Amino acid sequence: MLPIDPSVIQQRIDSMVNEQLYLHLEQTTGAYAAHFDSSKHPAATFISNIAIHYSHGKISGGGPFRVGLKMEHGWVYSEGLTHYEESETERLIMAGHDNAGKLVVAMQLSREPF
Repeated sequence: MLPIDPSVIQQRIDSMVNEQLYLHLEQTTGAYAAHFDSSKHPAATFISNIAIHYSHGKISGGGPFRVGLKMEHGWVYSEGLTHYEESETERLIMAGHDNAGKLVVAMQLSREPF
């Protein structure tokens, strides 16, 4: 994975506007971390292969980055993104890693289910 280049990501987001897509979104603050440190609040979110169609998408921030997708009845939003998979040309795969290199958030868009 490469560090996010906002202009590259914006181009990729724009290339998928008004298409039927599948979204994978996950976030964790270390759901299992509380087993090792009771002061940590465990939290996690996971959705996969949700069909979406967005009319507008935007990457913003100075890094870590935010990506928002405007749909007919609301928004999908993810924050904390730091890297993307350059070799993926048909899918947009982004991730956010903490200072230790651990995955904190992932947002992926594809024309085919994952």
